[in-house]
Amino acid sequence: MDNEALRQVFIDLHAKVTKDVNPDSVIDHLVSKKVINEDDYFDLCQTQDSRNRCRKLFALLYRSSNPETFIQVRHALVDDYRWIVDKVDEQLSSATVQLHLGDTADGRQIFF
Repeated sequence: MDNEALRQVFIDLHAKVTKDVNPDSVIDHLVSKKVINEDDYFDLCQTQDSRNRCRKLFALLYRSSNPETFIQVRHALVDDYRWIVDKVDEQLSSATVQLHLGDTADGRQIFF
């Protein structure tokens, strides 16, 4: 999976994810995979409200230069939030197909 493509899908689903996900298990997974460092972990733990903690988490992740950030986020969501992962995969698949489609002058779609 392409981390940058996943990043874009998570941006597109940001409102849904920050509303529905309790970030604690995601944070624990990301710490264990060294996507989040100890300082960021401590800072996230200081945020009491789950939704705000999730927002803060994604603010950190969007700025991350780790090449596996969103691959690991997707992996962290699989057990508890399979329906979100399915939505991510669906959008990722749709975006990939659209990259391979083009239109002819008469409106027909062709594959490149």
